[in-house]
Amino acid sequence: MTAGSRIIIDAGQTGTRVRVHRSDGHDDHDAEPVYTDRPVVEQVAAIARTVLAPSSGPVSALAAGVSGLTPDYARPDSLLAMVSDLGITAVVLAHDSVSAYLAANRFADGVTCAVGTGVVALGVGPAGTWRVDGWGHLVGDAGSAYWIGRAGIDAALRSFDGRTEPSPLEDSAVETFGPLPELYMSLQGAPDRVARIAGFATQVDDAARGGDATAIDICRRAAAELATSASAALHRSGWSSGRDARISWMGNVLSHNDLIRETFADEMIRRAPGATVGAPLGTSLDGVDLLLALPPEHALTASVARAAA
Repeated sequence: MTAGSRIIIDAGQTGTRVRVHRSDGHDDHDAEPVYTDRPVVEQVAAIARTVLAPSSGPVSALAAGVSGLTPDYARPDSLLAMVSDLGITAVVLAHDSVSAYLAANRFADGVTCAVGTGVVALGVGPAGTWRVDGWGHLVGDAGSAYWIGRAGIDAALRSFDGRTEPSPLEDSAVETFGPLPELYMSLQGAPDRVARIAGFATQVDDAARGGDATAIDICRRAAAELATSASAALHRSGWSSGRDARISWMGNVLSHNDLIRETFADEMIRRAPGATVGAPLGTSLDGVDLLLALPPEHALTASVARAAA
């Protein structure tokens, strides 16, 4: 059972959220992103040190869910050594698909589709776990905010060129990025180009809500991509028709875009008859917290890296 003083880190590539639990309650903090193109544990340790430095006392455990974490980067023994002077005697590290799964479904079998700038689907069932996508914006992340934003920009440029009928996405792109003839150069040179492109997903959502057929089509195609990934993860983890399973999601794309969420739910009901589709049971920080409470026999336990003094 999760108990005691602890620091919980939900680390993403566009920002990190931190929660410190103590006997008298908890405090939440925002922190710098954790980038996967550089050593991860050093960044997690730095966040813990920054948040805990001004605190009134030590914490005994650290749990972190990290976007894009790979086995080579998950070095719990090294992390423990870096933070042991803070009073921490146990650490757990996992890919954020694992913590997202726990946030959405807790310990039940099923699948979670975690969709933000990127996307990853994780299935848990009688055959174990199976992860789908999470391959990054260059070669994967189908249906993610980046994917939607990229499709929206493409539609705007096609409208500008006259390759398609006019779309309100053209005006939205001008308002967001400036003159369209300069767009590709300004984006290529921007260090935050992934976040900026992903941010245009909001304009696609707005245009879809306004009835634009192009934006509606992008949202529906995104939902179909997400359902394909979630369905693959569910089936590869051993689910079969008639078995109990819970289908849920995490992240702003499915939480805030009604058209995408409803289309995704309809697709999953069709593809996984008998399974239950429901809203997430907790927040992403709740999911990281549950890493400390995973039963030893649970299928996800093998996906968690641990170290203890």
